[in-house]
Amino acid sequence: MHNYKKSARKHPLALAITAAGLALSLSTTALAAENGKFRIGVVTFLSGPAAGPFGEPSANAAKILVEGLNQGKLPAPYNTLGINGAEIEVVLIDEAGGAAKQVEEFRNLVQRQKVDAVVGYISSGDCLAIAPVAEELGAMTVFYDCGTSQLFKEDKTPQFVFRTSLDAAVDNIGAARYLTKTRPDAQKVAGIQQNYAWGQDSWNDFTHSMEQLMPKAKVVESQMPKVFQGQYGAEISALSVKRPDIIHSSFWGGDMEALVLQANARGLLEDATAVLTCGESALARYKDQAPDGMIIGGRGPFGAFAPENDLNRWFKDKYQATYNTAPTYPASKMAQAILGLKHAAENAKAQPGKVPAPLEIAKAFKGATFESVSGTVQMARAGGHQAMQGIAYGEYHYDKAAKQGSVQNVIAFSGECVTPPDGTTALEWIKAGFPGAQCN
Repeated sequence: MHNYKKSARKHPLALAITAAGLALSLSTTALAAENGKFRIGVVTFLSGPAAGPFGEPSANAAKILVEGLNQGKLPAPYNTLGINGAEIEVVLIDEAGGAAKQVEEFRNLVQRQKVDAVVGYISSGDCLAIAPVAEELGAMTVFYDCGTSQLFKEDKTPQFVFRTSLDAAVDNIGAARYLTKTRPDAQKVAGIQQNYAWGQDSWNDFTHSMEQLMPKAKVVESQMPKVFQGQYGAEISALSVKRPDIIHSSFWGGDMEALVLQANARGLLEDATAVLTCGESALARYKDQAPDGMIIGGRGPFGAFAPENDLNRWFKDKYQATYNTAPTYPASKMAQAILGLKHAAENAKAQPGKVPAPLEIAKAFKGATFESVSGTVQMARAGGHQAMQGIAYGEYHYDKAAKQGSVQNVIAFSGECVTPPDGTTALEWIKAGFPGAQCN
């Protein structure tokens, strides 16, 4: 989905601890291919601006899941040791540095470090660069976060690449549907997106969804500042002049938090309701610097939107106890990817205690249905390589006495309501009026 985040510089010690807890020494990794363990390369941002709000929670989640699985402490159906009885071993890699570097790191993981699977990637650019290499090498690869709709193209049938998270179009279709339920009288809509593919595609999907669902609401302003600009005074002024009812933004990480702080301080969010598709990731950091009623999403049923099931209770309790904070949506998505991998590997053809071949894992993963911290996951799109789940939105509220933010007025939409069917692009489906959508 994303490329970089800004607040990592605030957490160097936390990142160092995370890396120390997961990474293996070079002397150990050289022998790992022969030690009978199931080795997973975990790739996420450990440095740079992407690390704090996204990479660190993801790495922490991987550590918790691997420790719990190796000890057999997770609730059913994941209460068996390791993966197929083999102990899980992790090689943690920093996603910073760009797509070319990540391709080099990926080849190293597969060819030299002999990992059995790779789980990772926040950056859509990295996912698009890694996918063909994974197919070339026959390497089992699970993308846990990137949201690009370009990953699975109709003319290319993947074999080894899977994504256990959602296509970004779902974010914006879900946001428009939430507004029809909660702000049906909104007349004027504005947006502020980062000026690159993620922001442009998000705005297109959202505005076309609004045309279908709330045709009386008109777009009055669209701002597209450069990526990681940080200061948005001019854009906030331009938005304020148009007096919108709704301000949509796909900003994420440090840029999103900066936008909220600056817009709230200048009074923009007193009359206009912000809709932040990635807003849940800063739930614990907004405090009273964000207005009550601001609409936030978590890119699916993750983080604060995850259901109350045994797996999520175990995960939340363990994460809270270990890191003294609740898991946000990047952590939930990493947990989901690892659980999906375990499910597939244990349904692949292999003797107990043996590591299945990548092709056998891929065959078991394709079209699978498995349980997760987010509920039931169906690999029901992209020919069985893409997850289909619902999405939820809610409103931010801050309890000053408890000094804690929460999400209220949550509305969830099923995967069948917000997910384009195979064989059509998101924009085609939206413009056609969501044919076949099953919504309550």
